[in-house]
Amino acid sequence: MYDFENTLSRKKIGAAKWELMYRWNPDVSDDVIPLSVADMEFKNPPEITEGLKSYLDRLILGYSMRYPDYDNAVINWLKRKHGYSVSPEMIMQTPGIVNAFFAAVNAFTEKGDGVIVMRPVYYPFSMAIEMNERELVNCSLLCDKDNYYTIDYEKFESLAKQPKNKLLIFCSPHNPVGRVWKKEELKKLAEIALANNVIVFSDEIWNDLVMPGYKHTLMASISKEIAANTITATAPSKTFNVAGLATSNIIVENETLRKKYDEMLQRMRSSSVNALGFKACEIAYTQCDKWLEELLQVLDTNQRLVKNYFDSNFPMLKSRFIEGTYLQWIDFRALGMDNQTLENFMHNEAQFFTDEGYVFGSEGDGFERINVACPTKILKRHLEMLGDALKKKGF
Repeated sequence: MYDFENTLSRKKIGAAKWELMYRWNPDVSDDVIPLSVADMEFKNPPEITEGLKSYLDRLILGYSMRYPDYDNAVINWLKRKHGYSVSPEMIMQTPGIVNAFFAAVNAFTEKGDGVIVMRPVYYPFSMAIEMNERELVNCSLLCDKDNYYTIDYEKFESLAKQPKNKLLIFCSPHNPVGRVWKKEELKKLAEIALANNVIVFSDEIWNDLVMPGYKHTLMASISKEIAANTITATAPSKTFNVAGLATSNIIVENETLRKKYDEMLQRMRSSSVNALGFKACEIAYTQCDKWLEELLQVLDTNQRLVKNYFDSNFPMLKSRFIEGTYLQWIDFRALGMDNQTLENFMHNEAQFFTDEGYVFGSEGDGFERINVACPTKILKRHLEMLGDALKKKGF
């Protein structure tokens, strides 16, 4: 049994979500933790922590490059967990997936070209497009009365048919709405893209964090034709809480696309990974299956706690069970607050620090993204704090 009941203090050590929390509210109470940025308040797998300590004892921290055991770890993980077979030459490294899709925008489009996204979605997608002087083309997800999200295929096809739109940046599983796309959903999307010469960059960083009863399908695993049109982005960072080691594996089967992509990575100097990142990934993919199995049980418990809490106490605040990720998308629009008022309430009155929905696009106005990856007892206490603040406001 691993320890998912206790955490470590991350105050004043440069942890991003903690530093942001104190920036948002310098007077935050000592017993509050942030439920915002997508890393976990769990200790790292001991296999990784102890393995890196041992590695450091025999390592000179010089320049590093891939090695056979690393390649085998990545290849075997993809095969064991996802039934997806790749060879070493198809795997490329970047220091994080953000670097990877920034490079994809530059490799596969020109200034003024359109890049399609499906909002609400991970906001750095938009940054990559706009900062590189491309046109952001939004194909909003459809959202029904129960806040269940689906792809707008009709709109996507109309956008894909426009010659200026060259690239789709897609999120699977989806951050922030928590969807695990069904195979048939992915197939339909990928075939539209393929038929219209729209390359797909599929950000699949969450592919191992799927709740019971759901199955993630790697888009490139659906068919050889789809694989030839897909850039698949994977990483151990979300799964094993090692985002700070900045190690991602980008799979490009199509040799022509791979050559073009590699040239851009070299031009941007975005193809290097640090020595500890390589080793942590190797350890994660070869020694941490049991830790991940237990983690998923805790995450499932936590997301059910959140859903049941809102259903029982504030049913007007719509919530859904997560299908994948550890991010729960909650609809606070019934409070009647605009974005700034809601943010101020959360930070100052409730001291409940999440990611604000509006950062994922206007489709997220009035929503909050709650990171449930923390000890259950801590999550429960924070929900109760939020509840007390809501009751004081008369809700």
